[in-house]
Amino acid sequence: MRRRTGPGGADDGKTPGRLRSIGAIPSAPRSALFALACLALLAVASLTVSAGAQRGAPPPPGGAAAIRLAIVAAEDRRAPAAGDLARIRSGARSADAQTARIAARALGRLERPELIGDILPLLKHALPEVRAEAANAIGQAAQGWIRQPPSAAPRTGLESAAAALAARLTVEADPNVRAVIGETIGRLPYATAGEVVQAEQALLGLMGRNQTAADRLGVARGLEAVVRLHRTLSPPDADLIAALQALASVPGAGGSVALTARGSGQPAGRAADPARDARVRRLAMTALIDAEAVDEVVLRRAAGDPDVQMRRLAMRAAAGPRIGAATFAAEVVRRGLADAAPIVRVEALRAVRTISGRTPDGLLNGCAAAISATGDGDSHVAMTALDQLAVCPSDEAVSLLERTAGDLARAAAPRGWHRAAHAIVALAAASPPRGAACLRPLADSSIWQLRMYAARAGAIVKDAGALERLAHDEDDNVREAAIDGLAAVSGHAADALYVEALATGRYQVLRAAATALAGTAARDAIPALTAALNRLVLEGRDNSHDARTAIAGTLRGLGAPVEAAPRRPPIAGAEMTAAELRLVAAARARVTIRGVGRFELALIGSEAPATAVRFARLAQAGYYNGLTFHRVAPNFVVQGGSPGANEYIGDASFMRDEVGRWPHVRGAVGISTRGRDTGDAQIFIDLVDNPRLDHEYTVFAQVLNGMDIVDAILEGDIIEKVEILGSPG
Repeated sequence: MRRRTGPGGADDGKTPGRLRSIGAIPSAPRSALFALACLALLAVASLTVSAGAQRGAPPPPGGAAAIRLAIVAAEDRRAPAAGDLARIRSGARSADAQTARIAARALGRLERPELIGDILPLLKHALPEVRAEAANAIGQAAQGWIRQPPSAAPRTGLESAAAALAARLTVEADPNVRAVIGETIGRLPYATAGEVVQAEQALLGLMGRNQTAADRLGVARGLEAVVRLHRTLSPPDADLIAALQALASVPGAGGSVALTARGSGQPAGRAADPARDARVRRLAMTALIDAEAVDEVVLRRAAGDPDVQMRRLAMRAAAGPRIGAATFAAEVVRRGLADAAPIVRVEALRAVRTISGRTPDGLLNGCAAAISATGDGDSHVAMTALDQLAVCPSDEAVSLLERTAGDLARAAAPRGWHRAAHAIVALAAASPPRGAACLRPLADSSIWQLRMYAARAGAIVKDAGALERLAHDEDDNVREAAIDGLAAVSGHAADALYVEALATGRYQVLRAAATALAGTAARDAIPALTAALNRLVLEGRDNSHDARTAIAGTLRGLGAPVEAAPRRPPIAGAEMTAAELRLVAAARARVTIRGVGRFELALIGSEAPATAVRFARLAQAGYYNGLTFHRVAPNFVVQGGSPGANEYIGDASFMRDEVGRWPHVRGAVGISTRGRDTGDAQIFIDLVDNPRLDHEYTVFAQVLNGMDIVDAILEGDIIEKVEILGSPG
């Protein structure tokens, strides 16, 4: 994903349901193999089982498999032609369940609200897997209203779509389908507070009527979406908060209730089972944090929860506005700093600054915690601690940062540069004079990442000379950081350097230089910008998008004419074959990280066929071999697969999003984008549950084993190779 996403596991694996249905998708590592094997069988069957003729049209040569492949291809093209849309619509009316399911999914992914009418009848399909897919597709098609310009027609069909889902929820017999309907009701793009309240009532009604694991998960996903997306439109009321508090409690541990009506409840009467409903608790806790509704009772339970991600969320919540007792919050965070799980310690370090500010000891208390944590055995905890010292001007903190930034002997070791890099940036902020004195050795390092971090530090201490030198660096990531810094420090005094960069840099440098030239009076800027834009347009690579956008924006701001780029044809379909789809439906990928270890992915071809095929093709061609994980955001994601080791350079051609029902839980593997349908084969792996990424970023794989290796990845780690293996057996 791109930086715009900002800075999130496992289900208990006990959700009941038919194997052919994926209405309630497991997320626990221990259940992933089983769930993915079921999905693989489903996908293979969907391509090979013959089916009856379509209603209203004879099947094309090749039978049902050919029909489904044609639907997938039409979806991948985004159905630009009437024939493509007709093929998908025809598939939605097919007597073959799998064809209807794939067609319903395709209609949703087109994100055209006017197609909701084609999907609604499938809510009454005889088979639950089709009904579940239809419910999700309605939610995805409705996203088109969000992406329409403000001048577009009003959302005239939203109310009827929400009403149809709510009505179906009251009669639906399958809990997995109810779960999908519940989540969809929560994520519709409502425009009024009344619509939000009706959605909340539908979800609380589901919670009161049904208590299966799937229902609880559906309610939790729906309520999390309602709060995250609509809390400013309609703040959560007391009944909704009470429901979330119940869902956030360990079942049978004294806080779980089954709502029988809005605002009333009774003890659930279940024996405590710490492993049960772990993901439900996380979703509810996330919603309570977003609603700023975590009180001390909820915080105490979360801090002692057996689930590590709940304890992580407790650290986030401890700094919340409803935690009035500073000493209690501080004790929760102190416990988090000593937690056995690194992800809890990372979150505790982030919270300690706020908490310590409320205590009599003030900020120095937080600084002492960060100083202590710099010696943590987990690299991510230690580097988070170094980052936290940026606000600690004490001599003890600054001296520690000086020693760490100056320890370049350690930086020369494999995977050894990170501490010095983080320390120099923190030192520059904590003590600019002492940071400036330590800058030169890192700026002259043979390790380009150290030079890049030195450029970031140079911007903080306003060392224009160092930034100018680094702006001519041989590595374009260093140049980008230096130009960004110069724009802040020197402004248009360095315009000649920015103009020069337009002729010599790669995409990230062009973007930075064009941005720095905004508002310039330099005469040679417009010709240089125009030449750079023409060069990129002629080159014709989709993933120069950010550079082209920045250049065109600066030119327009300068009053220069910008010729419209030649209209390129729509993104070509992947031209997938049935054999490729069968492969990715049952394939694994083994990823070897140099000097770290291996982990395996299960490709989810049933959910994201075109993406899985693209990834498999690139892997088999050796595309990823030798590339890096260039972004590591603890407690969020790791991202890699860029030939330029940055956000802006990937595979030349964009790929279509295939957002679906597989959630962004810990270990989910997605495609980084910069807007709809702009993936360039860069991948990211969720380090924790990230529900806000659901239905926004494609998930095409899930880590099956080796998540500890993923956790150990550091920025710059090299992908030795990616191998596509056969069926998991």
